[in-house]
Amino acid sequence: MKHFHPPHSDQPRRFSFKRRSRGRRFFPFAFFFFGIFSLFFGGVAAALYWAFSEYSGIRNIWLLICAAPVAVIVLAVFTVFTLYMRFGQPLSDMFNAIDSVAEGNLSVRVKENKSDMFNELVKRFNKMVEELERADQQRRNLTADIAHELRTPLHIIQGNLEGLLDGVYQATPDHINNTLDETKLLTRLVNDLQTLSLAETGQLPLHPTRFLLADLIADLTSSFSAQAKTQGIDLSSQIDNPTQELNADYDRLNQVLSNLISNALRHTPPGGKISLEAESIIGEERSVRIKVKDSGSGIASDDLPFIFDRFWRGDKSRTNRSNSGLGLAISKQLILAHKGTIDVESEVGKGTTFIIDL
Repeated sequence: MKHFHPPHSDQPRRFSFKRRSRGRRFFPFAFFFFGIFSLFFGGVAAALYWAFSEYSGIRNIWLLICAAPVAVIVLAVFTVFTLYMRFGQPLSDMFNAIDSVAEGNLSVRVKENKSDMFNELVKRFNKMVEELERADQQRRNLTADIAHELRTPLHIIQGNLEGLLDGVYQATPDHINNTLDETKLLTRLVNDLQTLSLAETGQLPLHPTRFLLADLIADLTSSFSAQAKTQGIDLSSQIDNPTQELNADYDRLNQVLSNLISNALRHTPPGGKISLEAESIIGEERSVRIKVKDSGSGIASDDLPFIFDRFWRGDKSRTNRSNSGLGLAISKQLILAHKGTIDVESEVGKGTTFIIDL
């Protein structure tokens, strides 16, 4: 069952920048010394002005000499203050935010600045942190999902073995087969997780060959025809160009379509229909479109955005334990590895169509 993990309850908060007080402490001292300096020069200028008040020429020269440093200091302080507010403060905020992220706080965001240059930097930084936060949340969700999925079969195996050791019941074929089924489920789950991990990181090896698409469709139809007949489901196939060739990993593509057909068989009632269709695409980047259509129960619109997530299951109950819940996630990654796309259209009560473009 897919476990929907609600988004982080706390909205991304704006960084409080507690450390930036270090920068702000500069200004009180600066203005204090500037005030003392100004009083000193002002006093000297007043004294000289009074001393040379009878000599206008000398008086003006001394005024110029005394006023010039004061003007320079005023201009310097104003310039430093302007540069700090325009460049120093945003950089200080950015450095503090980087320190916070390094300490593991991924909820930090930097407030946008009036400077266009720093705004672009801030936007990119915030986007990077958002991606890191999302990846961290996905990792946490994956860990919780794996623990949840492994717990049930492990408990069943443990319970069966303890029951046998304690003499609660005899080692009948039913008990042994039940334990064996759970170990097979664990093995399938581990293998699927490995495949998914390799595919997501681009490390899954593909072995592309050139083959007739009609051969793949025929093999799939033959493989599932008996199961479909047993369930009372009409399984059909259709291909508009029997000579259509495809350059892909035959086994991996077979795995994808097998997953989709298996899902369709699980969710299509007796008397329903499943069709496997292939058609050529002309004038587009893709060369072929493959559809797996069923007339089953369909998927709720609220669930559609999540169907390719790990451990998502269409049936919210856990009665069908043969399904690892990773089939669709693996299918998506295998199609992406082929530089293709996979989409889904569905309506509750009418059926589902998976569309693959390669």
